Amino acid sequence: MDAADKPLLNIWAVSDGRAGIEAQVVGLADAVARLRPAQVTIKRIAWKAPFGRLPWGLIPPRLALQPASGIAEPWPDLWIAAGRATLPLSTRVRRWSQGKTFVVQTQDPRTDLKPFDLVIPPVHDGLEGPNVFSIVGAPNRMTPERLASELARFRSRIETLPRPQFALIVGGTSKAFDLPPGRAAQMADEIAQAVGASGGSLLVSFTRRTPKPARRILSERLGGLPGWIWDGTGENPYAAFLGAADAVLVTEDSTNLATDAAATGKPVHILAMAGSSPKFSRFHADLEARGIVRRFGGMLENWAYTPLNETDRAAREILQRLSTS
Repeated sequence: MDAADKPLLNIWAVSDGRAGIEAQVVGLADAVARLRPAQVTIKRIAWKAPFGRLPWGLIPPRLALQPASGIAEPWPDLWIAAGRATLPLSTRVRRWSQGKTFVVQTQDPRTDLKPFDLVIPPVHDGLEGPNVFSIVGAPNRMTPERLASELARFRSRIETLPRPQFALIVGGTSKAFDLPPGRAAQMADEIAQAVGASGGSLLVSFTRRTPKPARRILSERLGGLPGWIWDGTGENPYAAFLGAADAVLVTEDSTNLATDAAATGKPVHILAMAGSSPKFSRFHADLEARGIVRRFGGMLENWAYTPLNETDRAAREILQRLSTS
């Protein structure tokens, strides 16, 4: 049976609504829908107070779930979820649906894997099992088509800036990393010198985790360069910056940010922060071995590689397992 002739798949992309987490499940759901006709519904999980503060295993889902989350029958054919907030549901939905729903969890759920049909963690987590399909980085939404369409939306603001254009994507505080004022100042000065020497321009995007002092320092010290430092108002040009860039600089604290950058096929420079993580060291070493990233050493280099496209590979694995379940 041709893919176009198969029944329409009903897919739920389930998360707590945080941008980075939702991008993983929506990106993976959309990738499945590119391979087989499907209807993708985004579900954002919210728990009533004070249940959301409990360890997830103690949350009684039917009692604690906010009605606006929209988790109720009829159950979907395919459930794709990510994040701690979804685990009270992801571990039960196969039973609730009497086995009719195929349950996919991205990231390492850090619990028994038996309730899931498929777990899709990053390779650097080192998770193994018969229902584990590891990928490099995280699922994402960065297809060539999306990068081009987002760039088109902001083209009038970007196309007048001098080339080469460099996207600077700044993460922030996490369990393993931080961006204190001293490191932010040093980073800004190194980048300003490199971009200034190139004669090009800089496109800067911060995340919600970027510390306010670091954001202020970077904005002040990079503000004299040609470019656009997005201040958080109006529509987010993040994907447009990636689409426009001749090269990308990204802080080392985020799997999502590095994976998005790697989907462009543009040189990706990794920026050091305060802190360290063996998992992230393995992740960056893998990307470097594939010719995707290099550590930023004060110079903006140019190289080529095949864009990373692990999301489509994971989508094909889902459909293959779904067809035999």
